[in-house]
Amino acid sequence: MDRRASRFDLMAVRLLDIGVACCALIFLAPLMIVVACLVYVVDPGPVLFAHRRLGRNGRSFPCLKFRSMVTDAEARLQKLLATDADARAEWARDYKLRRDPRITPIGNFLRKSSIDELPQLINVLRGEMSIVGPRPIVEGEIERYGRYFIDYSRVKPGITGLWQVSGRNNVSYRRRVALDVSYARNKCLGLDLRILVMTVPAVFLARGSF
Repeated sequence: MDRRASRFDLMAVRLLDIGVACCALIFLAPLMIVVACLVYVVDPGPVLFAHRRLGRNGRSFPCLKFRSMVTDAEARLQKLLATDADARAEWARDYKLRRDPRITPIGNFLRKSSIDELPQLINVLRGEMSIVGPRPIVEGEIERYGRYFIDYSRVKPGITGLWQVSGRNNVSYRRRVALDVSYARNKCLGLDLRILVMTVPAVFLARGSF
């Protein structure tokens, strides 16, 4: 069923985004300050990492995260992919590495707890993301969506979504695309609220996080 969100749903979702993002930033400010300090102490360098991702209508935007990787992460990745066939195959399949040499000691914790994604609340306030939606993808992943990329780009990417509450990295990429398409075609305030409720146990249990 392709249920296009009504104007009321879109307005309600935007108000939900602003309300949740503002409250979360105020409540989590002390934690975010501590995390920022730890990120710098463990591996001196920028505290935040802005990675170009694709949002609604395929527009590129800087997706913010607490830096969980070493400052020379890209060089380390290219070296690993050039010398390790298994890692190269895993990267080609999922754009993820279960044993990623780029991640700092505190980075592992930040990723498993999803704390690294808290700065994306700023993306939500700027209107680049929503609290709920598909995970923002990079340009190289467009081909993985194929003809379904139009569904992905119909809505704003989110901090949480169907993929995140359905097992995250334990879910195949094909299944992830199917979840994103289902969400985009059925987006409404009620669905967003249900996903928000499901996000709490998913975060605490760290299902599929790495």
